[in-house]
Amino acid sequence: MGLHVLIADLAKWDEGARDALLLPFFADERPLRGAAGLTDWRLNGRLSRLLRAKRATGANGETVLLPASRRLAFKRVMLFGLGDSKGYGEDRFRADVRRIREVAEQAGIAEYAIQVPGRASGLIGARRAVELWIDEADKDNRTADVTLIDDPAGTKDMADVLRHAR
Repeated sequence: MGLHVLIADLAKWDEGARDALLLPFFADERPLRGAAGLTDWRLNGRLSRLLRAKRATGANGETVLLPASRRLAFKRVMLFGLGDSKGYGEDRFRADVRRIREVAEQAGIAEYAIQVPGRASGLIGARRAVELWIDEADKDNRTADVTLIDDPAGTKDMADVLRHAR
């Protein structure tokens, strides 16, 4: 498994095409934040329209696959509902990460970018998020090439953890 970090900046996303963009979000998160919010902006509000039409709700366990858009450097976009943000912590984070990784593998996604659950709203710290991600990755045999998206401070913290983990 390759693990990388990427700043939440659309210009940086355009520099390298990836297979998929995975966007976890909470049912009570409106407007969308972080990578999901940037994606919505790039897609001219397409994600917001899906939410308003209740074609995506953010309910726990929900997964929505969107077709490619010429406006993104990804072949596909997947939305992952996380349920309500209230009480979000490490146990739910771990369960969400396992589900997201499993769905990505079942969909045949070999490389993807993701803003990990809880990071856009600050419910999980960047350093702890990458530590938990690595811990969950060590428990399975999935070999996807993963890029973690975060704000500049978060990517710095994540890169520090990755440097020391190697």
